[in-house]
Amino acid sequence: GARGFGCRADVTNVDYLNAAAREVTAALGPVHVLSNNAGVVVPQGPITEKKSADWEYTFAVNLFGIVNCVQTFLPAIRAHGKGGHIVNTSSAAGLVAIHDLEVGIYTASKYACNGYTEILRGELASENIGVSVLCPGLIATDLSQTSARNRPQRFGGPQEEPPAMTDELKAQAMTPEEVGPIVVRGIKANRLTILTHPEMIVPMTEARCAAIKADGEAEAKGR
Repeated sequence: GARGFGCRADVTNVDYLNAAAREVTAALGPVHVLSNNAGVVVPQGPITEKKSADWEYTFAVNLFGIVNCVQTFLPAIRAHGKGGHIVNTSSAAGLVAIHDLEVGIYTASKYACNGYTEILRGELASENIGVSVLCPGLIATDLSQTSARNRPQRFGGPQEEPPAMTDELKAQAMTPEEVGPIVVRGIKANRLTILTHPEMIVPMTEARCAAIKADGEAEAKGR
């Protein structure tokens, strides 16, 4: 029974976003929930071998695209005075860096997204505007293919598309339709972190925190 509405937008272009915001409010009325879900990834490989264009493309979408969308739509959320919610899509790679995956730039951009989201949450709490960061694990999407296919000329233009996700990986992955209800529950509970695979992600973050604690304790003993 819900009503949908679609329009073209480029999260790296503020003019596009301003036009989209006008279309959205004209079609649907006041904005209450903003979900920043645009993201890209460049082909796997050592981070030291990536080009400047790879860094610029990834951060332009994964970090500054989110910043641009918040800057564009936050005034509309504030305007009606009834509060709202913002969800920024990050990744499990924004919580734990796994060098074997060879997605270093993606990981760096998602760590930045997490930091930005936590600060934003603190700043908007007094306005009854919740902010969450969505950190999904493996999801069955065409992210690698669309990232290569839709890469703008200013970032090097379209690239050769990598192979699609194997059937074996798809069988292990969660579908986008399964992610939706998880996000809704996270919004309703005003969670800072929304996880799709807690059974996998939580132990990894615990191990990371344990390593940080061990380093701190070692330094404290050495003083």
